Amino acid sequence: MEYSLKNENLTVCFASKGGELTSIQNEKGLEYLWQGDKEYWSGQAPVLFPICGSLRDNRATTLSGKEIQMPRHGIVRKEEFELTSITDDTISFSITSGEDMLTKYPFPFVLTIIYQLDKNSITVHYKVRNAGTEDMPFFIGGHPAFRCPLNPGEAYDEYEVRFEKEEEETNPWPSTETGLIDMETRTSLSWDKRSLTLKHELFEQDAIVFDRIKSRKVTLSHKDKKQGVEFSFEDFPYLMLWSTANHGPFIAIEPWTGLSTCSDEDDVFEHKRNVTILKPGEEKQLEYKISIL
Repeated sequence: MEYSLKNENLTVCFASKGGELTSIQNEKGLEYLWQGDKEYWSGQAPVLFPICGSLRDNRATTLSGKEIQMPRHGIVRKEEFELTSITDDTISFSITSGEDMLTKYPFPFVLTIIYQLDKNSITVHYKVRNAGTEDMPFFIGGHPAFRCPLNPGEAYDEYEVRFEKEEEETNPWPSTETGLIDMETRTSLSWDKRSLTLKHELFEQDAIVFDRIKSRKVTLSHKDKKQGVEFSFEDFPYLMLWSTANHGPFIAIEPWTGLSTCSDEDDVFEHKRNVTILKPGEEKQLEYKISIL
């Protein structure tokens, strides 16, 4: 099912499948969210849970000896969510672990996603609740992709991602064969550490991993027109920038609480960097915000 929220600035649409964003249009009808194209990438803004990225060979074990087996980005992004509420400015979706999910990730959970529209912004709230009787390890992340360029006649390299603070010059890179993160080799982006000019060549290997990011806010905009989006991610320690190797006309800005299994990690799920552990009945809330410039 498709749903929408609207005010004088934005019309924002959602799908119950995946509980995800499907459209962000301004008052003039200009579309900011990538609309999906199988030539490049058919996705739009999937929700990544209970992993971000990949596990080594799609498998892991827990400290208690349970087996976890999941594809890249987890188990909810292609599932049907339940619409739990809708008002003039807020919509929420929820999903509860079913039998098939529990065979892949043996921890009962309830995941609720709340979208709140306010003026020119949409805030995405994640609520994760441990519905089981033992400690639950998890990760969660967003994967919204934005059209780039936004207008006819513009070029990809006329856009930039500008960081709130000066960042490190080097980044670890995912392995193209495994999707895992090589932490032993850091590569320089050859940039001024504040403003990254977009070039398709940046993504010919895979995503850019900001594993030591200081900024809590970035902007994606045209260098001269300053038209684009501001992206705030206070609750997320990692940020990924990604587009397709075949020069997709979009860029995904992805706040994650965790990373793909790294080269210096074993395959115990609780040993992964920044894992969140919820006690039985405990709930964790995180949010990020997209503002149209």
